[in-house]
Order: sequence, then structure tokens, then C-alpha cells
Amino acid sequence: MADQVVNVLIEGGKAAPGATLGSALGPLGINVGKVVAELNEKTKVYNGMKVPCAIRVKSDKSFTVEVGRPGTAALLLAEVKKEKGSGKAKTENVGDVSMKQARKIADMKKEDLFGNTEEERVNQVIGTCVSMGITVDGRDPREVLKERKGTTGAA
Repeated sequence: MADQVVNVLIEGGKAAPGATLGSALGPLGINVGKVVAELNEKTKVYNGMKVPCAIRVKSDKSFTVEVGRPGTAALLLAEVKKEKGSGKAKTENVGDVSMKQARKIADMKKEDLFGNTEEERVNQVIGTCVSMGITVDGRDPREVLKERKGTTGAA
């Protein structure tokens, strides 16, 4: 049997041996309880956020758990302590992040974002704020991006 990979999206620190994991891992003959315990341990820092995880099961029934990073939107929502973004992002704001928080998220997502420089990655995070109804330092993120475009060469 070749190694098999089971990809799941779980809430950080709250995996359970229910239908999703049980049905995916049960036929592979591994201890679902041990997998759940390891998932919860490795994802507890992402409490309340959806986290992509990959469980690699080897032919000898050993396994490894790889934890991905939550999406930029989930990290922004965690910063503003909201469950979802605005349904009317152009007219309704759900929260505010500081430039420092935007930089922190850009750094956390460095491998996942397309920007070549830190400034380009920060701009991508600010761009996500636009579609979610989140202001940056109390200002419309579109204005912040226009200002930054003049100084960074990227938008």
C-alpha cells in the first residue's frame, strides 16, 4: 500500500473523531484518537480558526500530521475578533486593524502570498481588508493602498 494523504479542514484545537475524520481515517486502520489528539495539540494556537491539515498515513500504519496556515481572511477576523466579514464591504465595516497587525499577518503568510517583498505582501493583506469591510488604522483600506502605491511601487 502506498502512503495515503487525508486532507481536512478543522477548527483549531477542536478536532473530533466524528464523521469527517472517522470516515476518512477508519478504513486506513490507524488510531483515530491519536490523530485527533495530535491535531488538537498542533492546532491549538489557531483556536477558533479553520486550519487546513494533512494526515500522511504510511503502509506500516504510522502517520504524520502537517498543519497548514489559516487563510488571510481568517487571520484578519481573529485580529478584529469577529466571526465573519461584512456583507456590504463598501459601506459597512466590521473592524479595524493596525498597520502593525497587517505586517504581522503578512509575515505569518509569507510562504503563501505572491508578493516578492514584505511591502507587496502587506499590500495583499490590506487588499483582503477591502473585500471584508475592515479598516486599516481607522481608514479605508483603498486609501491606504493608494498612498502606499506611491511609496512602494506595488498595489
